[in-house]
Amino acid sequence: MTTFGESHGPAIGCVVDGCPPGLSIAPEDFRHDLDRRATGKTRHTSARRETDDIEILSGVYEGRTTGTPIALLIRNTDARSKDYGSIAEQFRPGHADYSYWQKYGLRDPRGGGRSSARETTMRVAAGVIAKKWLAERFGVVVRGFMSQIGEVVPNGYDLSVVESNPFFWPDAAQVAELETYMDALRKSGDSVGARVDVIADNVPPGWGEPIYGKLDGELAAALMSINAVKGVEIGDGFASVASKGSAHRDEISLQGFASNHAGGILGGISTGQQLRCSTAFKPTSSLRLPGRSVDIHGNEVEVITTGRHDPCVGIRATPICEAMVALVLIDQALRHRAQCGDVGTITPRIPATPEFDGDV
Repeated sequence: MTTFGESHGPAIGCVVDGCPPGLSIAPEDFRHDLDRRATGKTRHTSARRETDDIEILSGVYEGRTTGTPIALLIRNTDARSKDYGSIAEQFRPGHADYSYWQKYGLRDPRGGGRSSARETTMRVAAGVIAKKWLAERFGVVVRGFMSQIGEVVPNGYDLSVVESNPFFWPDAAQVAELETYMDALRKSGDSVGARVDVIADNVPPGWGEPIYGKLDGELAAALMSINAVKGVEIGDGFASVASKGSAHRDEISLQGFASNHAGGILGGISTGQQLRCSTAFKPTSSLRLPGRSVDIHGNEVEVITTGRHDPCVGIRATPICEAMVALVLIDQALRHRAQCGDVGTITPRIPATPEFDGDV
């Protein structure tokens, strides 16, 4: 997948190359996940309202993929570039303004250009294709949820309620608490970070490479490529530091694995267990609270960002993280088929236990 376009340009898009032929795909297939990612749906996200109508420009004929590159386009319809006029020559602290300036010698200040969360729309669109192929071919189901916002963590985990609230939160009883928390945060003008967890069920054993192209390495790279991400964990992640090997190792019997601290990956290759990964999003840096910085002329300035921004970008990140996991999985599935498609099923095959219990 290669994305293109800027936050306030005429359109954003992507090219998906290598998709197998014969997959049924239509514009309406993208609507559900694009709506899940979209802004302007609740008061807890940016007020920007984009229609996000997908155009399939190539790679699909009579409703089926042809095996050639799939080009997808979404036109921007609600950009307000004037909101960035006052900071066009200033480096917003915590943003990519300064690093882009140092790399290219110029930058698009409108909404952050390529560094905007708007770019992730096309990741979600590409992920729709990957999710559909994985589900039809292998029964793989990729699901995500928000597992922390600021200092708030779920009191319980019921994944059936994740899609019924604007936070993708797994505890319905806490939604009112989160509403109050976000209202206070928005009024204060500040922002907060978040953690998003993704699990994938029915991933067959054997996907991934021993050294270069490890499944966990590819997942980490894909998730870290999302704007505002500052950390990725596979399985227990950094909690492994305080673990003892006798407890952390996932013991095996013919009845299944006793645990899943490894997150479904050993030696860079899937075990057939539930795949588990977590992504940390930093707090939004676009704030109406003044912050110190400099401008392109070398003058010290005070920066205040106006316009429409998310008080927590993690609220919309669940479908984005799902998409990146799905894109890695389809790539690994195709690579495995190319090299090891003749290997077949190897015995013994250990049952994929235990299932998710809230301890990711």
